[in-house]
Amino acid sequence: MPLRGTGHGKLVGDEAPYFESLAELDQWASLPHEKLMAVLEYQARPQFAESSNRKGKLLGGYTESPSGLCYTFNFWPLCDTFVYFSHHRITVPPSGWINAAHRQGVKMLGTLIFEGSGQADCLQLIVGCPQAGPTLRTDSIPMSRHYASVLAELARQRGFDGYLLNVECPLRGGAEQARALAGWILLLRSELVTKVGLHAQVIWYDSVIFNGQLRWQDRLNSLNLPFFLSSDALFTNYFWPPSFPALTAQYFMSLDPALINDHANRPSISSVKSLQSIFTGVDVWGRGSHGGGGFGSYKAMTHIDPQSLGLSVALFGQAWTWESEQDKPGWNWDQWWEYERKLWIGPADPQEVVPVPDAPRRPKEPECPHDPFEPVSSFFVHATPPDPTQLVFYTSFSPGVGRSWFVEGVNVLQTEDAWTDVDKQSSIGNLVWPRPSVMWEDDDCPESLPLASSTLDMSDAWNGGNTLKVSISCAGSTADDALFRCIWLPVQSLNVTSLVSYDVNIVYKTVACEGTDLDLGLFVKPLMAGGGDLPEINVGASTQSYLKNGWTRQVLSFSLPLGIVNASIAVGLIIGFVAEDPSRSLDFSVSLGQLAVYPSSLNARVSKGTPGILWAKFQSIKPLASPSTDFSGLLAWDITSFFPRLTLQAISISSPEDPNPTWVLDDTKERFPSFLYFNIYVNPHPLSGSVAGPTAAIFIGTTGLDGRANRFYVDSTILPKNVMDGRGLRFYVQGVSDKGDVLPWEMCAHVDCMFKLGGR
Repeated sequence: MPLRGTGHGKLVGDEAPYFESLAELDQWASLPHEKLMAVLEYQARPQFAESSNRKGKLLGGYTESPSGLCYTFNFWPLCDTFVYFSHHRITVPPSGWINAAHRQGVKMLGTLIFEGSGQADCLQLIVGCPQAGPTLRTDSIPMSRHYASVLAELARQRGFDGYLLNVECPLRGGAEQARALAGWILLLRSELVTKVGLHAQVIWYDSVIFNGQLRWQDRLNSLNLPFFLSSDALFTNYFWPPSFPALTAQYFMSLDPALINDHANRPSISSVKSLQSIFTGVDVWGRGSHGGGGFGSYKAMTHIDPQSLGLSVALFGQAWTWESEQDKPGWNWDQWWEYERKLWIGPADPQEVVPVPDAPRRPKEPECPHDPFEPVSSFFVHATPPDPTQLVFYTSFSPGVGRSWFVEGVNVLQTEDAWTDVDKQSSIGNLVWPRPSVMWEDDDCPESLPLASSTLDMSDAWNGGNTLKVSISCAGSTADDALFRCIWLPVQSLNVTSLVSYDVNIVYKTVACEGTDLDLGLFVKPLMAGGGDLPEINVGASTQSYLKNGWTRQVLSFSLPLGIVNASIAVGLIIGFVAEDPSRSLDFSVSLGQLAVYPSSLNARVSKGTPGILWAKFQSIKPLASPSTDFSGLLAWDITSFFPRLTLQAISISSPEDPNPTWVLDDTKERFPSFLYFNIYVNPHPLSGSVAGPTAAIFIGTTGLDGRANRFYVDSTILPKNVMDGRGLRFYVQGVSDKGDVLPWEMCAHVDCMFKLGGR
């Protein structure tokens, strides 16, 4: 959430609750809570056969600051589920992290944990809310739906997708309590499916076994099987020897299919299980994990072998790259970024050898030789985001941090200490970062391919805090046709559906060395997927428009041909370059500002609404006195869509039997506007004269941290000091649509709040 100023109050940030006890959860449930409407709903990724053997789960819990550079996670295509973890009794993921995950088709789970002295609460979880009067006497531990319902409601209200259940304390009730707990898990799953959706997920951590004892098994076996069957998946402990993943797979394959497969002939709330439902734990911090963690984590994943053996990986503590380095002298964000990418995708220089420390071995454990370092990405298939028909694909190539903020190429905020806002995070372009894969557009070109690299550039942006700068270096050539050469630069892969036309919208700027002219064209090409012939794609001609500050926009439409159900495609740029002297080497760069893919607009007969902001209001928390260093209040607004004005020419009915309706309205998801975020500005009301127009307003921040729709908390820390010297303030609300379009000022709203000036 880029904000002006520093030292912001708590109300500026996310109010994501956490609970230290079930009693605190009951207190939360006793009050009304509106659903967070600015949190994106989960949309599943398209599933194709070639991507079935891939599963990754990550665990982490991190802080973010609107006035500082913090840890963010940027490898969503490599995981299916992210667990937001901490040691509070109940951990709720922040709304920004939920949005970042859902944008990429990843589930986000909270954590329910019992450890140490948590035995009483763990029993209370099963039997329900304490009651003062007499209760039913039973021969075994009774189960109540109460906490299952409250936890599911919490997930629904906050917008996340389920829970990791971590019971790391022995059950005093022994096997009876263990059986009741397994039965309660089924109640939780049922409540989550009802309130959150069929995609909801409950994962059991390998800890307590069937008799209530706390005994980590490090694999699936008969001792923890009952909890696996009640849940959607198992997350094993980390201390397993190299033989355990294969033993886990062998044991799973020996199970009665009736236990792990859903049956259409009987109603069941048990989920279908597969080898992928077993997440084998790897601790990046080491702590007994095979390979010693860190850059040795690949050794553990080699034995799990998600693409061959078929098990999934649960990677715990992947922020080791940040937390293990942040206190070292001279450490900064740029150094972390290189360290992080080295763990996940390998070093920037493919020739660099990554040193892997020797891992400690347990007593009598035989030596386990391994090949050299492999990055985490090498073990998983890269998944694409949800189909743009389900969720508009938009990226500003943001890692969720920045030092400035730009609106349509204009720098409106230069921070002192940078900012972090995971809600603003988006794909960095999976085909262009970290290593662009350029190729000659002419397949017969004998020349060596140009060298290409991509880096985040936080000194410039179209909308947001950075661009992705792609630098190209091409050697000179004496070939007869070297005057004009052409390359294909793929940027982002997507899966798309037939019978739908899509629009692609890209914004970029270029810089070329002297004597070189560039000609760029937006294009879409098929990607090879699972063998077979590449499908032809119907691609329309692109239209180009020049924007301010050197930026260019191109838009085109494409669709799949009839007979193709779905396909993987690459969106990219065809770049032609002409050199005055082709025998000399040349360099140029393309800065990618934003990319959006979405269903094309309907035909001209359909009445489409124009988005806008209907009104804005400001509610002061404290008296509006000036000058004041303690100014605070809540800015709220409503959005609208309105049709073009009806004219007599537009209304034409020939007779009562005319089959053509007077108007046809848009009944798709696009019928009402959706916004990525809102930019907030302020202008002072001077002591004399009128307030300046919106183009002179001062940017103070964006929405995004609290998950609440159409509101922004204002406090004195985000207001420039000089704006408090007048008669009052005028706040402006400017929307940025889900396609990255900034509303023109005439479609925006403002509100005045006037000070009580007293004797002034």
